[in-house]
Amino acid sequence: MDDPKTDEINELEGGSKRSGRRALIGIVFLLIGVSGGFASSYAGLIPAFQTGQSEDTSAGPDGTEMFADVAFVPIEPLIISLLDKGEPRHLRFRAKLEVPKGYEKDVTVVLPRIVDVLNGYLRALDYADIAQPSSLIRFRAQMLRRITSVVGPDRVNDLLIMEFVLT
Repeated sequence: MDDPKTDEINELEGGSKRSGRRALIGIVFLLIGVSGGFASSYAGLIPAFQTGQSEDTSAGPDGTEMFADVAFVPIEPLIISLLDKGEPRHLRFRAKLEVPKGYEKDVTVVLPRIVDVLNGYLRALDYADIAQPSSLIRFRAQMLRRITSVVGPDRVNDLLIMEFVLT
């Protein structure tokens, strides 16, 4: 009653189950290894994959060394009148410009022109656009582009929005 073909088929089926388990275990260990390698390189634990920071730009305990080559030029606060369905609203805006050291005076000289450009841009916006939380990123990029066109390239690194309040 023992058929050698049936025994051989049963043996092959059992072997494929074992090899399937082995492959699954191998894939799990592979994923764990890849995840661990990515996490350690992303965290900077592997020196060959560190990016962005070098030893000479490390910050001191107060963080002054890292930003020693930039200055911040304040822009006078702006209050912009807006209409929301016929109702008057106001936008309070205050910002600072991050400029490379040595360009503070150049940027300060053209500050009235910068304020004029910002006033023109902010007054052209609709209240509905400003009220959306995600719009601030787009507005910031647009304002920085306009400021850069006024002061010239490489004179302003960034626009830091200190206050953006709708009342």
